[in-house]
Amino acid sequence: MLVGATPPALPVIAQNRGEALTIVDPEYLREDHVNRICAPFLQNADFDDDRAGYGRGRGYAQQVPSTVSPPPPPPPAPPPPPPPPPLSADRATEARENVSRAQPSAPAVVTGNRIAQPGMIPPRPPYPYPYPGTENRERYDGEDVASIVTVADQPVSTFGVDVDTGSYSNVRRMLTGGDLPPRDAVRTEEMLNYFRYDYPNPRDRSRPFTLTTDMTTTPWNAESRLLRIGLRGYDLPRGERPPANLVFLVDVSGSMNSMDKLPLVQCSMALLAEQLGPRDRVSLVTYAGHVQQLLDGSSNREEIIRAIGMLRSGGSTAGASGIEMAYNAARKSMIDDGINRVILATDGDFNVGVTNTDQLIQMVEQNRESGITLTTLGFGTGNFNEAMMEQIADHGNGNYAYIDTAMEAQRVLVTELSSTLFTIAHDVKLQIEFNPAWVREYRLIGYENRLLAEEDFDNDAVDAGDIGAGHQVTALYEIVPAEGTGWLPRRRYDANRPAAPVAGGAELAWLRLRYKLPGQDNSRLIEQPVAAGLIRSARAPAGDMAFIAAVAAYGQRLRADRYLGDYGFADIRRLASTAYTGDYWRREFLRLAEMAEQQTAALGSANGKDGGK
Repeated sequence: MLVGATPPALPVIAQNRGEALTIVDPEYLREDHVNRICAPFLQNADFDDDRAGYGRGRGYAQQVPSTVSPPPPPPPAPPPPPPPPPLSADRATEARENVSRAQPSAPAVVTGNRIAQPGMIPPRPPYPYPYPGTENRERYDGEDVASIVTVADQPVSTFGVDVDTGSYSNVRRMLTGGDLPPRDAVRTEEMLNYFRYDYPNPRDRSRPFTLTTDMTTTPWNAESRLLRIGLRGYDLPRGERPPANLVFLVDVSGSMNSMDKLPLVQCSMALLAEQLGPRDRVSLVTYAGHVQQLLDGSSNREEIIRAIGMLRSGGSTAGASGIEMAYNAARKSMIDDGINRVILATDGDFNVGVTNTDQLIQMVEQNRESGITLTTLGFGTGNFNEAMMEQIADHGNGNYAYIDTAMEAQRVLVTELSSTLFTIAHDVKLQIEFNPAWVREYRLIGYENRLLAEEDFDNDAVDAGDIGAGHQVTALYEIVPAEGTGWLPRRRYDANRPAAPVAGGAELAWLRLRYKLPGQDNSRLIEQPVAAGLIRSARAPAGDMAFIAAVAAYGQRLRADRYLGDYGFADIRRLASTAYTGDYWRREFLRLAEMAEQQTAALGSANGKDGGK
């Protein structure tokens, strides 16, 4: 039921057949249902700052003809900004030169909210975002790139799985805005897991996962091989999804007063509400300087969307109080054997009450024991606190995503709804033991903040990642065969090591997966060998494996990973293009790699170096 006075009806937007909401790509113009749901929020937002809809990553509510036309004449020049740093000036100059060289007759492409000629980075806006005088307070908590490990010293590698994808879309936001991301914002495993691959579906839900292994040569290192481990959870048909008790916890503080924040939150929540049925319940809690509950366990879709339309931003950010009220609302509407989840939508800029991440984690951990999980959805730029968002989602037995466009909201909350909401396994851990007879050295690509001690694998008290229905997890190990030339020099006394027994002579490695079914405290184990023959049969990557290798290289290059050598973005694009199948998201990846290449080249030019290899 709706708490408080009846809100006004949502504005009705006339739908013209030749017009649609533009976000990211012309293909999006065909997403009529997303346009219908999101247009009222994205086209009728009222902001105090008349520049709020203009700038990097903005303009989510523009309408253009469905057949994209060349760019319109530029608007009148705004007042000149304060002198920018030398690097920004160089990059802005290059962007202007690109514009002047572009041919007006060339077909246009839509990137974010701007229309640019093919091959161009969209020009930087007159006012770089954050606007002059606004401090960039984005917070990330990265780890150093994993080190090389010798099998003779440490044959076992253990980590908790990760199904978050927020790093990929957050990096996309930065690249389309004209910036290279900070290294700490790049998590290669989240880029790998953003995409779907052809992993087999489990046949029996009593064993909810399949494990796939294969191997190719390494595109950037002739001496090594890439070992892929693919995990897939069973799919849940929509008709079999259990009823859901969802609490939308929405930040309506003053920091959410921009087009890429609260209006996009409203669009996202409305898209999700459209997927819910009569058995589902939705509560809506908002927080700013104070906390308020607008919905209490409603199953009326129109009422839910109307309440979402009431949201307005203003005030400080008492996030911890909002989290506490949201969990209380979830407990009040608890559904036994159903989905009970809090969905937090915020930029993470908590500044009133409990603001320390460790204290927030403690609060979330206390509540997860009652069976209520937590999904965090990040929005906006300038003050985005990703470090907190990712950590509290992990400790809340949930997942984290970053929403930069309505298309991303559609992917997370509609296309992958069951994966986002319905957990099929808790505390999922992977462990691999390499056979020193076949492998000399290895390194795990990504998962730096998910590494576990060897003894943690069998310890059911150690928390690890959770997996939703249909989720996929991909892990890549770069390995050096026993007789190959590795990264590390051979040791003086290697020849003096006692000969090891030939146990598992046909095994390259032994792979183990440990997980808990929902509601159970004791873990289950799946294990299988990795055949040694994979080394001899390894060929150049093709198909899915070529695309996976390209995405892995993309993440490593953005992190300036020294183990990638001189393998650059142009190489990455060439490799990924061999695996392009017409998929929307893979096509977008090719564009992002091109943007990264051009922005790296611009940065190298500004610093007197060669860039963008």
